[in-house]
Amino acid sequence: MKAKHQRLVLLVSALVVLVAAALLAAWALRNQASYFYVPSEIVAHPPEAGRAVRLGGMVEQGSLKTAADGVTIHFVVQDGQARVPVTFRGIVPSLFVEGSGVVAEGSMQAGGMFVADNLLAKHDENYVPREMQDMTREQAEKVMRETK
Repeated sequence: MKAKHQRLVLLVSALVVLVAAALLAAWALRNQASYFYVPSEIVAHPPEAGRAVRLGGMVEQGSLKTAADGVTIHFVVQDGQARVPVTFRGIVPSLFVEGSGVVAEGSMQAGGMFVADNLLAKHDENYVPREMQDMTREQAEKVMRETK
């Protein structure tokens, strides 16, 4: 076989192996994808029960309730158009409060309840750490310069 043909066979073989590896990786990760929904999307087109998804929105004012066990919370995530009840069992992030943004990772249940496995609290662009809340702007800038 000529060298030109050997290179062509090698190139085609490498391409086949590369495509096969990409398809194998995509097949292995197909269940690891977590889709993001807002409440109006999840109400209009709910994912199948048990499928891992992310629900993002605002925690409705007055909806946060702690269960008797002290570690389970119930609240409502809304986006101004729809509301989704959520339950979570575990340690709540310190930034998680009513009226704040949240991303809940979990799954929808058959009755329309979203069961979260993890909560990610979001803050606005004006976030200030607790340690710096009582400082003036000049004091805060001084602390930031000293910690660089």
